[in-house]
Amino acid sequence: MSRAHTSISRLRLAGFVEGVSFLFLLGVAMPLKYFANLPVAVKIAGWTHGILFILFCLALRKAKRAAGWPYREAGLLLLAALLPFGPFVVDERLARQL
Repeated sequence: MSRAHTSISRLRLAGFVEGVSFLFLLGVAMPLKYFANLPVAVKIAGWTHGILFILFCLALRKAKRAAGWPYREAGLLLLAALLPFGPFVVDERLARQL
C-alpha cells in the first residue's frame, strides 16, 4: 500500500466523521438550542465538530503532499468540507483515486 493510498484513505475517514459531525450540529444540536432551550448541545457539538474539522484539514494537507495534488484540488476538497453534504459528495471522487 502506497503512502498516497494510506493518506487518501485517512482523508476519506476524516471527511466522513467530520461530515457526520457537521450534520449532527446542524440537524440535532441547533434545533435543541432554539426549540428546547439547550444551548449546551451546540457548545458540545460545536467543539467536537471544530476539532474534527481541524483533523480533516491536517489529513487533507498530508494527502495533498502524498498524492501530489495541485492546490486547486485540495482547495475544492476544503470547500466541500464547508458544505453540509460536501464530504459525502467528494468521497466518490477520492474513492476512485484509490
